[in-house]
Amino acid sequence: MGLALAAAALLVSAANGAAPRPVTAVPQRPTAPTPPRPRHEVLVRAPIRIADAAAAHLLRPGDRVDVLAAARVVAAGATVVEVPADADEASALSAAHDGVGTGVGGALVVVSVPRGTAAALSGAAAASPLAVALC
Repeated sequence: MGLALAAAALLVSAANGAAPRPVTAVPQRPTAPTPPRPRHEVLVRAPIRIADAAAAHLLRPGDRVDVLAAARVVAAGATVVEVPADADEASALSAAHDGVGTGVGGALVVVSVPRGTAAALSGAAAASPLAVALC
């Protein structure tokens, strides 16, 4: 119906000898400005247990890794901060027997990630073993 009224208005104005006026754009509603992203996200050190202790021992501080859980990336480009070494072989064997430390329970690695990613890592580790891929 709106199109029919516009066509009728054009016909009437053309019949009266007036040139048709150009159609102007409908003014846009102003949108709320998007809040600025923080320039520097708050990074935290997150200790994670890598399922494959041998793979974890390949890591060195400063390495960049993707942390994976259940075939999905949980933390992309995390920076390895520390790869704690076992105090001695006896404690490593004891920890492996208990399912923590190295061996069966994997190995501890400390990574630097944004605070929200640390929470995601914690949740992912509770549900499935973690793995790393070097970037």
